[in-house]
Amino acid sequence: MPKSTSSSPELDLPAGSSAHIRAENIHIMRGDREILTGLYLTVSAGSRLAVVGENGSGKTTLLHVLAGTLPPDQGELRRSGTVTLLEQALDAAGEAMARDEPGADEAFTQALDLATRLDAWGGDRRIDTALAGLSACSDRTRSLASLSVGQRYRVRLAVVLGSSTDILLLDEPTNHLDAQSLAFLTERLRTRHGGFALVSHDRALLHDVADEFLDLDPSRDGRPRNYSGGYRGWVAGKRRDRENWEQDYLAEVAEHARLSEAADDARSRLSTGWRPPKGTGKHTRATRTAGVVQAFNRRVEDLERHAVEVPEPPLRLQWPDVSESDDERWEAEGGSPLAAESVTVEGRMRQTVSLSIAPGDRLLITGANGTGKSTLLDILTGRLDPSSGEVHRHPQARVELLSQEVPEWNAADTAARVFEDYALRSSLSGDLTLQDLGLLSADDSTTPVHRLSQGQQRRLQLAMCLAVEPDALILDEPTNHLSASLVDELTESFGTASAALIVVTHDRQMLADLADWPRLDIGRAAASLGA
Repeated sequence: MPKSTSSSPELDLPAGSSAHIRAENIHIMRGDREILTGLYLTVSAGSRLAVVGENGSGKTTLLHVLAGTLPPDQGELRRSGTVTLLEQALDAAGEAMARDEPGADEAFTQALDLATRLDAWGGDRRIDTALAGLSACSDRTRSLASLSVGQRYRVRLAVVLGSSTDILLLDEPTNHLDAQSLAFLTERLRTRHGGFALVSHDRALLHDVADEFLDLDPSRDGRPRNYSGGYRGWVAGKRRDRENWEQDYLAEVAEHARLSEAADDARSRLSTGWRPPKGTGKHTRATRTAGVVQAFNRRVEDLERHAVEVPEPPLRLQWPDVSESDDERWEAEGGSPLAAESVTVEGRMRQTVSLSIAPGDRLLITGANGTGKSTLLDILTGRLDPSSGEVHRHPQARVELLSQEVPEWNAADTAARVFEDYALRSSLSGDLTLQDLGLLSADDSTTPVHRLSQGQQRRLQLAMCLAVEPDALILDEPTNHLSASLVDELTESFGTASAALIVVTHDRQMLADLADWPRLDIGRAAASLGA
Protein backbone atom coordinates (compact mmCIF):
# COMPACT_ATOMS: atom_id res chain seq x y z
CA MET A 1 0.00 0.00 0.00
CA PRO A 2 1.53 3.34 -0.96
CA LYS A 3 2.04 5.54 2.02
CA SER A 4 0.03 8.68 2.52
CA THR A 5 0.91 11.34 5.03
CA SER A 6 -1.47 13.94 6.38
CA SER A 7 -0.08 17.07 7.94
CA SER A 8 -1.48 19.78 10.11
CA PRO A 9 -1.04 21.52 13.41
CA GLU A 10 2.43 22.70 14.29
CA LEU A 11 3.11 24.31 10.92
CA ASP A 12 -0.35 25.80 10.39
CA LEU A 13 -0.74 29.51 9.86
CA PRO A 14 -3.29 31.62 11.76
CA ALA A 15 -6.95 30.73 11.42
CA GLY A 16 -8.68 32.35 8.48
CA SER A 17 -5.68 32.07 6.15
CA SER A 18 -6.36 30.34 2.87
CA ALA A 19 -4.89 26.87 2.48
CA HIS A 20 -1.40 26.86 1.00
CA ILE A 21 2.17 25.64 1.29
CA ARG A 22 4.78 28.38 1.12
CA ALA A 23 8.46 27.50 0.61
CA GLU A 24 11.04 30.28 0.83
CA ASN A 25 14.70 29.94 -0.13
CA ILE A 26 14.68 26.16 0.28
CA HIS A 27 18.00 24.31 -0.04
CA ILE A 28 18.21 20.50 0.05
CA MET A 29 21.36 18.42 0.30
CA ARG A 30 21.83 14.77 -0.65
CA GLY A 31 25.08 13.71 0.91
CA ASP A 32 27.61 16.35 -0.10
CA ARG A 33 25.62 17.44 -3.15
CA GLU A 34 23.02 20.19 -3.15
CA ILE A 35 20.13 18.99 -5.29
CA LEU A 36 17.84 22.00 -4.77
CA THR A 37 19.05 25.57 -4.48
CA GLY A 38 17.10 28.71 -3.60
CA LEU A 39 13.58 27.39 -4.22
CA TYR A 40 10.67 29.79 -3.79
CA LEU A 41 7.27 28.19 -4.29
CA THR A 42 3.65 28.59 -3.24
CA VAL A 43 1.14 25.76 -3.65
CA SER A 44 -2.37 27.06 -2.96
CA ALA A 45 -5.84 25.53 -2.89
CA GLY A 46 -6.18 26.45 -6.56
CA SER A 47 -2.78 25.17 -7.73
CA ARG A 48 -2.46 22.69 -10.57
CA LEU A 49 1.30 22.20 -10.35
CA ALA A 50 3.57 19.66 -12.06
CA VAL A 51 7.08 19.08 -10.71
CA VAL A 52 9.33 17.89 -13.54
CA GLY A 53 12.98 17.06 -14.07
CA GLU A 54 15.45 14.28 -14.74
CA ASN A 55 15.71 11.28 -12.43
CA GLY A 56 17.70 12.31 -9.38
CA SER A 57 16.83 15.99 -9.67
CA GLY A 58 14.99 15.94 -6.33
CA LYS A 59 11.31 15.74 -7.30
CA THR A 60 10.27 13.13 -4.73
CA THR A 61 12.46 14.73 -2.08
CA LEU A 62 10.73 18.07 -2.71
CA LEU A 63 7.29 16.51 -2.17
CA HIS A 64 8.45 15.22 1.21
CA VAL A 65 9.72 18.67 2.13
CA LEU A 66 6.42 20.26 1.11
CA ALA A 67 4.52 17.64 3.14
CA GLY A 68 6.64 18.33 6.20
CA THR A 69 8.00 14.78 6.45
CA LEU A 70 11.52 15.92 5.57
CA PRO A 71 13.05 19.16 6.87
CA PRO A 72 14.96 21.29 4.36
CA ASP A 73 18.64 21.92 5.00
CA GLN A 74 18.00 25.63 4.68
CA GLY A 75 14.99 27.88 4.22
CA GLU A 76 11.51 28.27 5.67
CA LEU A 77 8.37 26.23 5.04
CA ARG A 78 4.90 27.24 6.25
CA ARG A 79 1.56 25.56 5.65
CA SER A 80 -2.07 26.41 6.18
CA GLY A 81 -4.81 23.81 5.89
CA THR A 82 -4.47 20.04 5.42
CA VAL A 83 -1.91 18.39 3.16
CA THR A 84 -1.75 14.73 2.10
CA LEU A 85 1.20 13.04 0.37
CA LEU A 86 0.71 9.86 -1.67
CA GLU A 87 4.02 8.12 -2.34
CA GLN A 88 5.06 5.55 -4.92
CA ALA A 89 6.82 3.25 -2.49
CA LEU A 90 5.18 0.67 -0.28
CA ASP A 91 5.27 1.49 3.39
CA ALA A 92 5.72 -1.01 6.19
CA ALA A 93 2.00 -1.75 6.43
CA GLY A 94 1.78 -2.40 2.70
CA GLU A 95 4.75 -4.72 2.78
CA ALA A 96 3.21 -6.58 5.72
CA MET A 97 0.07 -7.10 3.65
CA ALA A 98 2.15 -8.49 0.82
CA ARG A 99 3.63 -11.04 3.26
CA ASP A 100 0.20 -11.76 4.74
CA GLU A 101 1.38 -10.93 8.25
CA PRO A 102 -1.15 -11.09 11.12
CA GLY A 103 -2.89 -7.81 11.80
CA ALA A 104 -2.03 -6.27 8.44
CA ASP A 105 -5.64 -6.09 7.24
CA GLU A 106 -6.79 -4.61 10.54
CA ALA A 107 -4.21 -1.81 10.19
CA PHE A 108 -5.56 -0.84 6.80
CA THR A 109 -9.17 -1.14 7.91
CA GLN A 110 -8.40 1.29 10.71
CA ALA A 111 -6.99 3.74 8.17
CA LEU A 112 -10.22 3.56 6.15
CA ASP A 113 -12.31 4.03 9.29
CA LEU A 114 -10.27 7.09 10.20
CA ALA A 115 -10.80 8.58 6.74
CA THR A 116 -14.54 8.06 7.11
CA ARG A 117 -14.64 9.65 10.57
CA LEU A 118 -12.80 12.68 9.19
CA ASP A 119 -15.52 12.99 6.55
CA ALA A 120 -12.95 12.18 3.88
CA TRP A 121 -15.62 10.43 1.84
CA GLY A 122 -18.92 12.03 2.77
CA GLY A 123 -20.61 8.61 2.79
CA ASP A 124 -20.26 5.12 1.36
CA ARG A 125 -21.45 6.30 -2.06
CA ARG A 126 -18.31 8.38 -2.64
CA ILE A 127 -15.92 5.62 -1.63
CA ASP A 128 -17.71 3.12 -3.85
CA THR A 129 -17.62 5.60 -6.76
CA ALA A 130 -13.88 6.14 -6.38
CA LEU A 131 -13.10 2.43 -6.04
CA ALA A 132 -15.16 1.69 -9.14
CA GLY A 133 -13.61 4.55 -11.10
CA LEU A 134 -10.12 3.25 -10.37
CA SER A 135 -11.09 -0.39 -11.03
CA ALA A 136 -10.13 -1.15 -7.44
CA CYS A 137 -11.43 -3.98 -5.31
CA SER A 138 -14.70 -2.89 -3.66
CA ASP A 139 -15.21 -6.04 -1.57
CA ARG A 140 -14.74 -4.74 1.98
CA THR A 141 -14.68 -8.29 3.35
CA ARG A 142 -11.78 -9.44 1.17
CA SER A 143 -8.31 -9.77 2.66
CA LEU A 144 -6.14 -6.96 1.32
CA ALA A 145 -3.15 -9.28 1.63
CA SER A 146 -4.70 -11.27 -1.21
CA LEU A 147 -4.67 -8.23 -3.52
CA SER A 148 -1.85 -7.43 -5.91
CA VAL A 149 0.43 -4.46 -5.35
CA GLY A 150 -1.45 -2.64 -8.09
CA GLN A 151 -4.83 -3.26 -6.46
CA ARG A 152 -3.60 -2.09 -3.07
CA TYR A 153 -2.26 1.05 -4.72
CA ARG A 154 -5.65 1.76 -6.31
CA VAL A 155 -7.45 1.38 -3.00
CA ARG A 156 -5.11 3.89 -1.38
CA LEU A 157 -5.37 6.29 -4.32
CA ALA A 158 -9.17 6.08 -4.05
CA VAL A 159 -8.95 7.08 -0.38
CA VAL A 160 -6.74 10.05 -1.20
CA LEU A 161 -8.75 11.28 -4.20
CA GLY A 162 -11.96 11.09 -2.21
CA SER A 163 -10.59 12.90 0.81
CA SER A 164 -11.41 16.46 1.81
CA THR A 165 -7.73 17.38 2.09
CA ASP A 166 -6.96 20.93 0.92
CA ILE A 167 -3.77 20.10 -1.01
CA LEU A 168 -2.68 16.76 -2.48
CA LEU A 169 0.95 15.86 -3.19
CA LEU A 170 1.07 12.95 -5.65
CA ASP A 171 4.20 11.02 -6.64
CA GLU A 172 3.76 9.12 -9.95
CA PRO A 173 0.02 8.57 -9.42
CA THR A 174 -0.46 6.79 -12.78
CA ASN A 175 1.52 3.72 -11.68
CA HIS A 176 -0.56 0.51 -11.80
CA LEU A 177 -3.50 2.23 -13.56
CA ASP A 178 -5.27 1.03 -16.70
CA ALA A 179 -6.93 3.26 -19.29
CA GLN A 180 -10.23 3.52 -17.39
CA SER A 181 -8.47 4.36 -14.14
CA LEU A 182 -6.29 6.96 -15.88
CA ALA A 183 -9.39 8.64 -17.26
CA PHE A 184 -10.97 8.69 -13.79
CA LEU A 185 -7.82 10.10 -12.19
CA THR A 186 -7.56 12.80 -14.86
CA GLU A 187 -11.16 13.87 -14.41
CA ARG A 188 -10.89 13.92 -10.60
CA LEU A 189 -7.82 16.14 -10.75
CA ARG A 190 -9.43 18.44 -13.31
CA THR A 191 -12.56 18.97 -11.22
CA ARG A 192 -10.93 18.89 -7.80
CA HIS A 193 -11.78 21.85 -5.53
CA GLY A 194 -8.48 21.72 -3.65
CA GLY A 195 -4.98 22.18 -5.04
CA PHE A 196 -2.37 19.62 -5.95
CA ALA A 197 1.28 19.21 -6.89
CA LEU A 198 2.25 16.08 -8.76
CA VAL A 199 5.36 14.33 -10.00
CA SER A 200 4.75 12.25 -13.10
CA HIS A 201 6.46 10.95 -16.23
CA ASP A 202 3.02 10.60 -17.85
CA ARG A 203 3.09 13.43 -20.39
CA ALA A 204 -0.58 12.96 -21.27
CA LEU A 205 -1.56 13.53 -17.64
CA LEU A 206 0.69 16.61 -17.47
CA HIS A 207 -0.92 17.91 -20.67
CA ASP A 208 -4.41 17.38 -19.28
CA VAL A 209 -4.24 18.63 -15.69
CA ALA A 210 -1.23 20.89 -15.04
CA ASP A 211 -1.38 24.69 -15.37
CA GLU A 212 2.02 25.45 -13.81
CA PHE A 213 5.37 23.66 -14.07
CA LEU A 214 8.26 23.67 -11.64
CA ASP A 215 11.34 22.47 -13.57
CA LEU A 216 14.19 21.10 -11.44
CA ASP A 217 16.60 20.47 -14.32
CA PRO A 218 19.87 22.45 -14.43
CA SER A 219 19.38 26.15 -15.14
CA ARG A 220 21.71 29.04 -15.84
CA ASP A 221 21.71 30.27 -12.24
CA GLY A 222 21.28 26.83 -10.66
CA ARG A 223 17.78 27.59 -9.35
CA PRO A 224 14.50 25.83 -10.19
CA ARG A 225 12.43 27.47 -12.92
CA ASN A 226 8.68 28.20 -12.82
CA TYR A 227 6.61 28.20 -16.02
CA SER A 228 2.96 29.02 -16.59
CA GLY A 229 0.74 28.32 -19.58
CA GLY A 230 0.36 24.58 -19.14
CA TYR A 231 2.47 21.97 -20.92
CA ARG A 232 2.97 24.05 -24.05
CA GLY A 233 3.98 27.08 -21.99
CA TRP A 234 6.54 24.98 -20.14
CA VAL A 235 8.03 23.51 -23.34
CA ALA A 236 8.19 26.90 -25.07
CA GLY A 237 9.60 28.67 -22.01
CA LYS A 238 12.23 26.03 -21.38
CA ARG A 239 13.30 26.06 -25.02
CA ARG A 240 13.57 29.85 -24.98
CA ASP A 241 15.61 29.84 -21.76
CA ARG A 242 17.97 27.19 -23.08
CA GLU A 243 18.50 28.94 -26.42
CA ASN A 244 19.34 32.20 -24.63
CA TRP A 245 21.66 30.32 -22.30
CA GLU A 246 23.43 28.62 -25.22
CA GLN A 247 23.81 31.88 -27.15
CA ASP A 248 25.28 33.72 -24.16
CA TYR A 249 27.65 30.85 -23.38
CA LEU A 250 28.91 30.61 -26.98
CA ALA A 251 29.36 34.39 -27.13
CA GLU A 252 31.46 34.39 -23.95
CA VAL A 253 33.52 31.42 -25.11
CA ALA A 254 34.15 33.13 -28.47
CA GLU A 255 35.20 36.39 -26.77
CA HIS A 256 37.48 34.48 -24.40
CA ALA A 257 39.06 32.71 -27.37
CA ARG A 258 39.60 36.06 -29.14
CA LEU A 259 41.30 37.55 -26.08
CA SER A 260 43.45 34.42 -25.66
CA GLU A 261 44.57 34.71 -29.28
CA ALA A 262 45.39 38.40 -28.80
CA ALA A 263 47.44 37.61 -25.67
CA ASP A 264 49.29 34.83 -27.50
CA ASP A 265 50.05 37.19 -30.36
CA ALA A 266 51.39 39.84 -27.95
CA ARG A 267 53.46 37.17 -26.16
CA SER A 268 54.91 36.10 -29.48
CA ARG A 269 55.95 39.64 -30.32
CA LEU A 270 57.53 40.04 -26.90
CA SER A 271 59.51 36.79 -27.09
CA THR A 272 60.56 37.34 -30.73
CA GLY A 273 61.68 40.88 -30.01
CA TRP A 274 61.54 43.92 -32.25
CA ARG A 275 64.49 44.96 -34.42
CA PRO A 276 64.42 48.65 -35.46
CA PRO A 277 65.81 49.74 -38.83
CA LYS A 278 69.50 50.66 -38.96
CA GLY A 279 70.16 54.15 -37.82
CA THR A 280 67.25 54.25 -35.37
CA GLY A 281 68.17 56.07 -32.21
CA LYS A 282 68.40 54.49 -28.79
CA HIS A 283 65.45 56.50 -27.51
CA THR A 284 63.19 55.24 -30.30
CA ARG A 285 64.30 51.65 -29.74
CA ALA A 286 63.60 51.89 -26.00
CA THR A 287 60.21 53.52 -26.53
CA ARG A 288 59.09 50.86 -29.02
CA THR A 289 60.26 48.02 -26.78
CA ALA A 290 58.33 49.46 -23.85
CA GLY A 291 55.26 49.70 -26.05
CA VAL A 292 55.44 46.00 -26.94
CA VAL A 293 55.66 45.12 -23.23
CA GLN A 294 52.72 47.39 -22.42
CA ALA A 295 50.64 45.87 -25.19
CA PHE A 296 51.36 42.38 -23.87
CA ASN A 297 50.42 43.38 -20.33
CA ARG A 298 47.15 44.93 -21.53
CA ARG A 299 46.23 41.76 -23.43
CA VAL A 300 46.94 39.61 -20.37
CA GLU A 301 44.88 41.92 -18.17
CA ASP A 302 42.00 41.81 -20.67
CA LEU A 303 42.11 38.03 -20.65
CA GLU A 304 42.22 37.81 -16.87
CA ARG A 305 39.26 40.17 -16.52
CA HIS A 306 37.16 38.14 -18.96
CA ALA A 307 36.32 34.85 -17.28
CA VAL A 308 33.60 32.71 -18.86
CA GLU A 309 30.98 33.17 -16.15
CA VAL A 310 28.03 31.58 -17.97
CA PRO A 311 27.99 27.86 -17.02
CA GLU A 312 28.07 25.32 -19.81
CA PRO A 313 24.47 24.55 -20.93
CA PRO A 314 23.06 21.02 -20.73
CA LEU A 315 23.49 18.77 -23.73
CA ARG A 316 20.91 18.26 -26.47
CA LEU A 317 20.07 14.95 -28.09
CA GLN A 318 22.11 14.65 -31.29
CA TRP A 319 21.56 11.87 -33.80
CA PRO A 320 24.80 11.00 -35.64
CA ASP A 321 24.96 12.05 -39.27
CA VAL A 322 24.38 9.17 -41.66
CA SER A 323 26.72 9.22 -44.64
CA GLU A 324 25.28 9.53 -48.12
CA SER A 325 27.00 6.27 -49.05
CA ASP A 326 24.54 4.40 -46.80
CA ASP A 327 21.55 5.84 -48.65
CA GLU A 328 23.19 5.11 -51.98
CA ARG A 329 23.90 1.54 -50.88
CA TRP A 330 20.23 0.84 -50.22
CA GLU A 331 19.16 2.50 -53.46
CA ALA A 332 21.72 0.48 -55.43
CA GLU A 333 20.87 -2.83 -53.80
CA GLY A 334 17.14 -2.23 -53.73
CA GLY A 335 16.88 -4.31 -50.59
CA SER A 336 14.82 -4.08 -47.40
CA PRO A 337 16.63 -4.01 -44.07
CA LEU A 338 14.07 -6.17 -42.29
CA ALA A 339 11.06 -8.37 -42.96
CA ALA A 340 9.07 -11.13 -41.24
CA GLU A 341 6.77 -13.62 -42.90
CA SER A 342 4.03 -15.41 -40.92
CA VAL A 343 6.06 -15.67 -37.69
CA THR A 344 4.74 -17.10 -34.41
CA VAL A 345 6.32 -18.17 -31.10
CA GLU A 346 4.66 -20.99 -29.25
CA GLY A 347 3.45 -19.95 -25.81
CA ARG A 348 4.56 -16.34 -26.25
CA MET A 349 3.09 -14.98 -29.49
CA ARG A 350 0.29 -17.02 -30.97
CA GLN A 351 -0.72 -14.43 -33.52
CA THR A 352 0.74 -14.80 -36.98
CA VAL A 353 2.65 -11.64 -37.85
CA SER A 354 4.02 -10.46 -41.16
CA LEU A 355 5.73 -7.18 -41.93
CA SER A 356 8.26 -5.57 -44.23
CA ILE A 357 10.39 -2.57 -43.32
CA ALA A 358 11.94 -0.45 -46.08
CA PRO A 359 14.63 2.22 -45.53
CA GLY A 360 13.16 5.23 -43.74
CA ASP A 361 9.88 3.48 -42.85
CA ARG A 362 7.92 4.22 -39.66
CA LEU A 363 5.91 1.62 -37.75
CA LEU A 364 3.98 1.79 -34.47
CA ILE A 365 3.32 -1.59 -32.81
CA THR A 366 0.44 -1.78 -30.33
CA GLY A 367 -1.41 -4.45 -28.38
CA ALA A 368 -2.38 -5.44 -24.87
CA ASN A 369 0.17 -6.73 -22.37
CA GLY A 370 1.02 -10.37 -22.97
CA THR A 371 0.15 -10.42 -26.67
CA GLY A 372 3.80 -10.76 -27.69
CA LYS A 373 5.04 -7.28 -28.69
CA SER A 374 8.45 -7.64 -27.04
CA THR A 375 8.65 -11.21 -28.31
CA LEU A 376 8.19 -9.94 -31.87
CA LEU A 377 11.04 -7.48 -31.36
CA ASP A 378 13.31 -10.30 -30.16
CA ILE A 379 12.44 -12.22 -33.32
CA LEU A 380 13.17 -9.25 -35.59
CA THR A 381 16.58 -8.67 -33.98
CA GLY A 382 17.60 -12.34 -33.97
CA ARG A 383 17.52 -12.76 -30.20
CA LEU A 384 14.79 -15.40 -30.56
CA ASP A 385 13.94 -17.87 -33.29
CA PRO A 386 10.28 -18.10 -34.36
CA SER A 387 8.39 -21.35 -33.94
CA SER A 388 7.05 -20.91 -37.46
CA GLY A 389 7.57 -18.47 -40.29
CA GLU A 390 10.72 -16.73 -41.45
CA VAL A 391 12.65 -13.54 -40.70
CA HIS A 392 14.69 -11.83 -43.39
CA ARG A 393 17.43 -9.42 -42.31
CA HIS A 394 19.59 -7.91 -45.01
CA PRO A 395 23.17 -9.10 -44.40
CA GLN A 396 24.43 -5.50 -44.48
CA ALA A 397 21.61 -4.05 -42.37
CA ARG A 398 22.39 -2.60 -38.96
CA VAL A 399 19.36 -3.36 -36.76
CA GLU A 400 19.43 -2.02 -33.19
CA LEU A 401 17.01 -2.63 -30.30
CA LEU A 402 16.44 -0.33 -27.33
CA SER A 403 15.06 -3.01 -25.02
CA GLN A 404 13.21 -2.53 -21.76
CA GLU A 405 15.85 -4.53 -19.87
CA VAL A 406 19.17 -2.97 -18.89
CA PRO A 407 22.07 -4.86 -20.56
CA GLU A 408 24.45 -6.83 -18.32
CA TRP A 409 27.33 -4.38 -18.05
CA ASN A 410 30.37 -4.70 -15.82
CA ALA A 411 29.14 -2.71 -12.83
CA ALA A 412 32.57 -1.21 -12.12
CA ASP A 413 33.05 0.12 -15.67
CA THR A 414 32.32 3.76 -16.33
CA ALA A 415 29.64 4.73 -18.81
CA ALA A 416 32.35 5.91 -21.21
CA ARG A 417 34.15 2.54 -20.97
CA VAL A 418 30.92 0.64 -21.64
CA PHE A 419 30.27 2.85 -24.66
CA GLU A 420 33.82 2.49 -25.99
CA ASP A 421 33.76 -1.31 -25.63
CA TYR A 422 30.45 -1.46 -27.48
CA ALA A 423 31.83 0.77 -30.24
CA LEU A 424 34.84 -1.55 -30.57
CA ARG A 425 32.68 -4.69 -30.76
CA SER A 426 30.42 -3.01 -33.29
CA SER A 427 33.40 -1.93 -35.44
CA LEU A 428 32.34 1.69 -35.38
CA SER A 429 34.48 4.01 -37.41
CA GLY A 430 35.47 7.56 -36.49
CA ASP A 431 36.03 9.07 -33.07
CA LEU A 432 32.41 9.50 -31.89
CA THR A 433 32.23 10.00 -28.11
CA LEU A 434 29.43 9.58 -25.64
CA GLN A 435 29.13 13.36 -25.21
CA ASP A 436 28.74 13.85 -28.98
CA LEU A 437 25.26 12.28 -28.76
CA GLY A 438 24.12 14.73 -26.08
CA LEU A 439 22.77 12.06 -23.75
CA LEU A 440 25.26 11.95 -20.88
CA SER A 441 27.42 14.74 -19.50
CA ALA A 442 31.18 14.45 -19.01
CA ASP A 443 30.66 13.81 -15.28
CA ASP A 444 28.06 11.11 -15.93
CA SER A 445 30.33 9.49 -18.52
CA THR A 446 33.05 8.95 -15.93
CA THR A 447 30.61 7.46 -13.39
CA PRO A 448 30.52 3.67 -12.85
CA VAL A 449 27.36 2.28 -14.40
CA HIS A 450 26.14 0.80 -11.11
CA ARG A 451 25.93 4.34 -9.72
CA LEU A 452 23.91 5.70 -12.63
CA SER A 453 20.19 6.24 -12.13
CA GLN A 454 17.70 4.26 -14.20
CA GLY A 455 17.24 7.29 -16.40
CA GLN A 456 20.99 7.66 -16.96
CA GLN A 457 21.34 3.96 -17.76
CA ARG A 458 18.49 4.30 -20.24
CA ARG A 459 20.31 7.25 -21.84
CA LEU A 460 23.45 5.13 -22.15
CA GLN A 461 21.45 2.37 -23.85
CA LEU A 462 20.00 4.86 -26.32
CA ALA A 463 23.44 6.36 -27.03
CA MET A 464 24.83 2.92 -27.86
CA CYS A 465 21.94 2.28 -30.27
CA LEU A 466 22.36 5.62 -32.03
CA ALA A 467 26.14 5.34 -32.29
CA VAL A 468 25.80 2.36 -34.62
CA GLU A 469 23.98 4.62 -37.13
CA PRO A 470 21.35 1.89 -37.55
CA ASP A 471 19.42 1.24 -40.72
CA ALA A 472 16.52 0.14 -38.51
CA LEU A 473 16.08 1.27 -34.91
CA ILE A 474 13.57 -0.59 -32.75
CA LEU A 475 12.46 1.08 -29.51
CA ASP A 476 10.58 -0.95 -26.88
CA GLU A 477 8.73 1.42 -24.52
CA PRO A 478 11.23 4.24 -25.14
CA THR A 479 9.59 6.58 -22.61
CA ASN A 480 10.48 4.31 -19.64
CA HIS A 481 12.69 6.12 -17.09
CA LEU A 482 13.24 9.13 -19.35
CA SER A 483 12.22 12.66 -18.44
CA ALA A 484 9.36 14.34 -20.27
CA SER A 485 11.80 16.84 -21.81
CA LEU A 486 14.03 14.15 -23.31
CA VAL A 487 11.03 12.16 -24.58
CA ASP A 488 9.80 15.31 -26.33
CA GLU A 489 13.24 15.75 -27.91
CA LEU A 490 13.32 12.09 -28.94
CA THR A 491 9.85 12.23 -30.47
CA GLU A 492 10.72 15.41 -32.37
CA SER A 493 13.87 13.76 -33.74
CA PHE A 494 11.79 10.94 -35.24
CA GLY A 495 10.66 13.38 -37.91
CA THR A 496 14.15 13.81 -39.38
CA ALA A 497 15.86 10.50 -38.57
CA SER A 498 17.03 8.64 -41.67
CA ALA A 499 16.78 5.22 -40.03
CA ALA A 500 13.67 3.08 -40.29
CA LEU A 501 11.91 3.32 -36.92
CA ILE A 502 9.77 0.73 -35.10
CA VAL A 503 8.22 1.89 -31.81
CA VAL A 504 6.36 -0.18 -29.21
CA THR A 505 4.68 1.96 -26.57
CA HIS A 506 1.79 2.26 -24.14
CA ASP A 507 2.61 5.92 -23.52
CA ARG A 508 -0.57 7.86 -24.27
CA GLN A 509 1.15 11.02 -25.41
CA MET A 510 3.55 9.19 -27.71
CA LEU A 511 0.63 7.27 -29.21
CA ALA A 512 -1.02 10.63 -29.93
CA ASP A 513 2.21 12.12 -31.31
CA LEU A 514 2.71 9.14 -33.65
CA ALA A 515 -0.94 8.80 -34.62
CA ASP A 516 -0.14 9.28 -38.33
CA TRP A 517 2.35 6.38 -38.40
CA PRO A 518 1.32 3.01 -39.88
CA ARG A 519 0.16 0.79 -37.03
CA LEU A 520 0.48 -2.95 -36.44
CA ASP A 521 -1.90 -4.35 -33.80
CA ILE A 522 -0.50 -7.58 -32.33
CA GLY A 523 -3.80 -8.22 -30.54
CA ARG A 524 -5.50 -9.35 -33.72
CA ALA A 525 -5.70 -12.98 -34.78
CA ALA A 526 -3.27 -12.21 -37.59
CA ALA A 527 -1.32 -9.01 -38.09
CA SER A 528 0.43 -7.93 -41.25
CA LEU A 529 1.96 -4.82 -42.72
CA GLY A 530 3.43 -4.45 -46.15
CA ALA A 531 3.99 -8.18 -46.58
